[in-house]
Amino acid sequence: MAEAVWFGAAGRVEIRDEPLASLAPDQVRIRALASGVSAGSELLVYRGHAPRDLPPDLPTIGGDFGFPVKFGYASVGRVVEAGSRVDCPAVGDLVFVHHPHQTEYTVPADVPIPLPADLPPETGVFSANLETALTVVLDAHPRLGEAVLVVGQGVVGLLVTMLLRRAGATPILTVDMHERRRVASISAGADHALDVDGALVDRVLELTDGRGVDVAIEASGNPDALQACIDAVAFGGTVVVASWYGTRAATLTLGGAFHRRRLHVVSTQVSTLDPSITPRWDRRRRTALVSQLLGELPLAALVTHRFPFREAASAYEMLDRTPHECLQVVLDYV
Repeated sequence: MAEAVWFGAAGRVEIRDEPLASLAPDQVRIRALASGVSAGSELLVYRGHAPRDLPPDLPTIGGDFGFPVKFGYASVGRVVEAGSRVDCPAVGDLVFVHHPHQTEYTVPADVPIPLPADLPPETGVFSANLETALTVVLDAHPRLGEAVLVVGQGVVGLLVTMLLRRAGATPILTVDMHERRRVASISAGADHALDVDGALVDRVLELTDGRGVDVAIEASGNPDALQACIDAVAFGGTVVVASWYGTRAATLTLGGAFHRRRLHVVSTQVSTLDPSITPRWDRRRRTALVSQLLGELPLAALVTHRFPFREAASAYEMLDRTPHECLQVVLDYV
């Protein structure tokens, strides 16, 4: 018998017994070492803001958004048993799995993503958010020397900032209401980390010689931030909506200025790739790049809090009540 984190209702975390399915010939059994708690989509589900009629898009998720639901997608563990038809991964391999917070689980052998043997498990939990950040940057198409604004410097926003620096964007302007995140943003590669205030758009124009940014990425999770992104983009620029707002509506002013500047507003979501790049990019190529980046980016500095698995409720309470104190929160199973 395993144990798993369930949301019994909005704001209620439960540790439930989870029966382990018998191992099929094409499956592996994983024993968790660490898992990452998402302050974005996972916290949105915890708060009860996910659309109840929207089916979860991962087969490992239990229940639905109408509660109860077993939700999460950043588990790192070791293979402890492999089916008779499985050659890879092998018993003892360190792997990442898009799986909720659970002590042990069984999945098809093609689901786990192999990780370098010497990678710290808590670094491996960034695989999911790094894959999301990479997809955001692929959808944003920043060119060398272009100005980019990133609103929201939670973990995904910080990873986007790191990747934009590698892609050659400049200047990189970031926005967050929390000082700790702004400090982390400069370390991640931002040229200017701005506070949230009524003069934000004026400040962006000042820092871009009056043009506005070429690309604005909304990653704050706040629907109200989308208007600022639209207002800060230059003629012909692009606004990339990386946030999932759930049931919350985004009210926008799309009058003459929006149309006359011929702006582009695009969505980005990790479950698919932009069709314009799929002749060259597929999930396998993206996964390989994420694996490489796990060993190259300064990810350890983003882990600010660790909780034993059975104290998961305290982790969610902290993220919900004091988001200014934390970046990446990790559950420890050892």
